[in-house]
Amino acid sequence: MQEMIYAKGYRHDETLRKSFCALANATFGIDFEEWYQKGFWNERYIPHSFVWQGQVVANVSVNLLSLVINGEKKKAIQIGTVMTHPDYRRQGLSARLMNQIVEEYENEYEIMYLFANESVMDFYPRFGFRRVEELQFSADIKPRPAVDQTGLRQLEISRHEDLDFIARFASQRRPVSQRFGTEDSAGIFMFYALYVYGQDLYYLEEEDVIVMYRHENECLHMYDLVSKKEVDLKAIVEKLASVDTTKVVFYFTPEDEGIVTDRTAWDNGLFVRVNGDQLYPVKVNHPLTSIA
Repeated sequence: MQEMIYAKGYRHDETLRKSFCALANATFGIDFEEWYQKGFWNERYIPHSFVWQGQVVANVSVNLLSLVINGEKKKAIQIGTVMTHPDYRRQGLSARLMNQIVEEYENEYEIMYLFANESVMDFYPRFGFRRVEELQFSADIKPRPAVDQTGLRQLEISRHEDLDFIARFASQRRPVSQRFGTEDSAGIFMFYALYVYGQDLYYLEEEDVIVMYRHENECLHMYDLVSKKEVDLKAIVEKLASVDTTKVVFYFTPEDEGIVTDRTAWDNGLFVRVNGDQLYPVKVNHPLTSIA
């Protein structure tokens, strides 16, 4: 009788990769193939899958990256793309893959973590993960006259030159915050650039920074700042805010705490498993564009 085959790290195997992409498309509505073809699926994103008759039927992916916590780099693993084909659910395949990953990577991380949806909140504690609450940071903005936005250029991911420019920037970036940020996560950022925030990328020439942001009514949503050097967050906010903007919401932990006027508890489905005495920090917000 044929058994399930366990496969991992097969991004260059066209048959398995395309089967993985088909399952991800059916599960999440996202086609990973473009991410691969454009060179952003790198060796840090490792699918661990069960294969039946040449088709990927269950998967748990490992993302190798680093967390920067108060300026110190911590070796981390982020779990993501947990999915099972409907015909193979309730057979314990995801649990077997989770156990395999926890065992295989036991001595290779300080912090292992993931973001879960509401339907599986009881699943991950079985593997030593605990739920952690985050904070979302925001700031009130006083009415102001219009600011000169000369030097602000929208980037178009459909343009080869702009996409290469974004990718180079992402590969050379500093963490969005030394208080809490990530490194070695350019591939994940480019996933967001391709599939989520492709219309929200702008380059500030004078500051030499790429900003991922969007205006909605009177709120400025700042998803990420991509820079090779330390930046003045307050000055960037002032430059991007319109005359009607009354609030800015940060989707990361601002390095300059002085700009923050509000901190709101935010349950984003974060689960953490630590090795040894390492602790996951409290009162922080994991960068949105590093969530796998």
